[in-house]
Amino acid sequence: MALRAAPGRGRWLARALAAPAAARVPPPPAAAASALPLSGLRPLRPAARFASTAGQGPEAEGPQRRVVVVRITSPFAWLRTRFYYLLIRLYFDQEFSIEEFTRGAKQAFSVVSKLLSQRKLDLLDELVSAEVLQVLKEKISLLPDNHRDALAADIDAIMYTTEGDVRIYYDDDGRKFVSILMRFWYLNGANLPDEVPGETKVFQIVFGDESTKEKRHLLTANYEFQREFTEGAKPDWTITRIEHPRLLE
Repeated sequence: MALRAAPGRGRWLARALAAPAAARVPPPPAAAASALPLSGLRPLRPAARFASTAGQGPEAEGPQRRVVVVRITSPFAWLRTRFYYLLIRLYFDQEFSIEEFTRGAKQAFSVVSKLLSQRKLDLLDELVSAEVLQVLKEKISLLPDNHRDALAADIDAIMYTTEGDVRIYYDDDGRKFVSILMRFWYLNGANLPDEVPGETKVFQIVFGDESTKEKRHLLTANYEFQREFTEGAKPDWTITRIEHPRLLE
C-alpha cells in the first residue's frame, strides 16, 4: 500500500489543494498521483433549502441568476470535523487550511468531472486511484449520453461545497494517512427526466421568463481525497472515491 506519483506530471492536484488561491494556474492536460482506495467513509447528509431569484430592481437588464443554499447540520458533526482539522495542523501539516483545501478540491472536482463526461479517462491516471479508475472505465462505457453530460461541473456552476467525513489512520506498516470526503452541489443543463428514480431528488431551477427560460438541474457529487503523511512521502492528494448519485452507479 503506497502512494506514488509519476515524475514531471504529478503536481497540479497537490498544488491546487495546497497553494494559495491567487497562485493557482489552470491544470495541464494531465495531473498527478495514484493510491489505493479507502473504504468505510460515510458522507454527512446535511439538509438544505434551495431558492432562485430573477432580476430585481430598475438596474436589472434581464434575469439575474442566483441560487441560495442554506445548510443545516449537526453541531456535533461540525465540532468533530474541526477537531480533526486541529489534529492535522498539530501532527501532520502546520499550514493546513480547510478553506484553501476546499478551494483546491473544487478545482479538482471540476476538472475530473469534465474529463469523466468527455470520456477522457486516460488523463485521470495520476489524479484518481487505479482501482477507482478501473471501476469508472466500466461504468462510463455503459452510461447514456444525458447521464454522462450531467457529470460535468463548471467551476462557476458549483453552488455549494461542504466537507463530509474526515479520517486519520495508520496502515499495518505504520504509514500515516488523512482522507477528507467533500460533497459538491452543482448546476447542470443536461436533458434529464423531471424525476430521477430512487431516493435522490433532482431539483429543477428555471431562470428567466417564459420566452427565455432555462431549466437546469441541481445535482450532487461526493469526492474523497487522500494523502499520505509518512515522512518522505510525496505531498500529493489522490481522489480515492467518486460518487454521482443516480447518475454514475
